[in-house]
Amino acid sequence: MNSALQVLPPEPLEATRASTQDMPNRFGHVFVSSDVTERQWDDYVERHPDATVDHLWRWRQVFEHVFRQRPVYLVARRHGVLAGVLPLVLFRSRIFGRFAVSVPFLNYGGVLADDPEVARLLVADARKTAANFGAAHLELRHQRRAFHELPCRQHKVGFSRRLPATAAALWSEIDRKIRNQVRKATKEDLRAAVGGVDLVDDFYAVFAQNMRDLGTPVYAKQLFLETLRLFPHRARVFTVRRGDRTLAAAITMTFRGTVLVPWASSLRDARHLCPNTLLYWTMLEHATNSGAQVFDFGRSSSGGGVNQFKLQWGATAAPLHWEYVLLRRAHVPNHGPSNPKFQTAIRAWQWLPIWLANGLGPHIVRSIP
Repeated sequence: MNSALQVLPPEPLEATRASTQDMPNRFGHVFVSSDVTERQWDDYVERHPDATVDHLWRWRQVFEHVFRQRPVYLVARRHGVLAGVLPLVLFRSRIFGRFAVSVPFLNYGGVLADDPEVARLLVADARKTAANFGAAHLELRHQRRAFHELPCRQHKVGFSRRLPATAAALWSEIDRKIRNQVRKATKEDLRAAVGGVDLVDDFYAVFAQNMRDLGTPVYAKQLFLETLRLFPHRARVFTVRRGDRTLAAAITMTFRGTVLVPWASSLRDARHLCPNTLLYWTMLEHATNSGAQVFDFGRSSSGGGVNQFKLQWGATAAPLHWEYVLLRRAHVPNHGPSNPKFQTAIRAWQWLPIWLANGLGPHIVRSIP
């Protein structure tokens, strides 16, 4: 059996830390630790070609304060210079037990490193940290395959498209059906807006109802308030309203020329008015006008119903690679709604009154990565 898949007992913390203080390799001595400042971390993330907004330092405050999970952000140094980072969260779940993930609740994560050797040393340290924590597994959410010897799931798909230089060029590139739906939404007197914290309540009203309709526990509103507070120059809220009612809403995050949509929802009973189409056109237009080069629609489940909607905007699909170090289990986990074990709970959740779903959801979703 590959050593990466063996079931191992937890190691003493002292052994874990001692094993990573001085790790020689063929490129020189590499030191792995959690001793790093926010500026040092983000400086490395900003210059690494594979980095995403989800790798930034301040998410650890969200994991700790909103979800009450324990972040351990690991860095590798070669001759005193940062050569890699691995954001890790030690996860305690009343539903799934203990595990480690890089990173939960967001689209992307995993290792960023100067070379494969440094990447492997970071994962080796993360593995020992997770084992000491008593984790059943370590999950690494990579966009591309990083460790071919590890088991991997490709149940999530990312969608993105390049943006042209002007909004006029973007309009001419998108599908004619999409353009007609944008015109219809405008004729139905739907109006789009963009803002910040002032629009979080409008966003959350739509998001919470949509999550209930999907049978999924909703995040606490604090998640979105903290996101806007911690990333004031990156996060924006978009809404589409008809009169005084919000029909669709989303939050975007901007990072190094890419605009990502981590959260978006629309009301089912307003679909005939096409608010979701107007919402996405507004976000794409805003991204183009702001000089972004890439629009990232976020991830969806493979074969999910929203995939065709994203493809209509000219997006390209790419499978995501969630790789696993198995510590106390023999098979990769399935913590998502595709697991047949959760179907009864999903159907029951869809019947809850919205006030009850909003009250219970944040306590439950804290245990679901």
